[in-house]
Amino acid sequence: MSEIKDGGPAFPRARYVRPDDAINDGMSLRAWFAGMAMQGLIPIIGIPEVGPDELWDADTAKRAVKLADAMLAELSKPRETEGGRG
Repeated sequence: MSEIKDGGPAFPRARYVRPDDAINDGMSLRAWFAGMAMQGLIPIIGIPEVGPDELWDADTAKRAVKLADAMLAELSKPRETEGGRG
């Protein structure tokens, strides 16, 4: 299986520091897309009303990450222009 690219930082910022300073860019674009997908899945799938449901949590998270990976894959394709000319 190929390595999954995370899309880089979701909210990049300008860096005005020395090159040897460590900077945390926060969440990746992949994590952002997965979170947004999760928000869309919850109204469709629903949330269990009684007690924790680890199976539901894992399944919903896997679906959200799968959607995030599909979004990153689609965005990495060359952009098509109108009329089919690249």
